[in-house]
Amino acid sequence: MKTVSSAELQKNFGAYREAALKEPLAVKHYGQSNLVLVSMTEYQRLKDLDRQVLRFDDLSDQELAAIAESDIPKEYQYHSDQISGE
Repeated sequence: MKTVSSAELQKNFGAYREAALKEPLAVKHYGQSNLVLVSMTEYQRLKDLDRQVLRFDDLSDQELAAIAESDIPKEYQYHSDQISGE
């Protein structure tokens, strides 16, 4: 990932905007990267990966029933004896 200072970003925003459309751009302020400039497409891709976390008590009876009736796909089934302690 390319890095640019915040001062340089301000001076040449157009060029760095174009660069950020192609790949994320880290922005340094006082020598530390604390911001990343990304395209809207990349931002949306990352947002789509977000997962919502709910407490068990927040689930409806219908959702709890769906969980109870669900099966783990065969390729993901394992027994705790199969987990190595390494």
